[in-house]
Amino acid sequence: MPVLKYQETKPEQVSEGVQRRLVHTNSLMTAVLDLSGGPKTEPDPFHSHPHEQSCYLAEGKILFLMEGETPVQLQTGDLFYVPSGKPHAIQLLSETARLVDSFSPIREDFL
Repeated sequence: MPVLKYQETKPEQVSEGVQRRLVHTNSLMTAVLDLSGGPKTEPDPFHSHPHEQSCYLAEGKILFLMEGETPVQLQTGDLFYVPSGKPHAIQLLSETARLVDSFSPIREDFL
């Protein structure tokens, strides 16, 4: 079924304060991340992946960091993208946040 009903889907507990729900096709993945436990005093560790990524901040405030770029504070309604292989991180600035990430190709490591 190509439908993901938020309230009817059990989230995956990725780490402390991070829950994830996924929907995907053969070449595109959307991940809804619910973050809690903020505001944080430090950003998450930088990471990179071969996937292109775009993100919509559906709720909350974060600091977005990407190698070679000036950190940017983002809030509900803002978007960002990450090119393939580019190190990046976020820092939760509000108590909670919801990010809607899209990846191409799909993140096999999330399945």
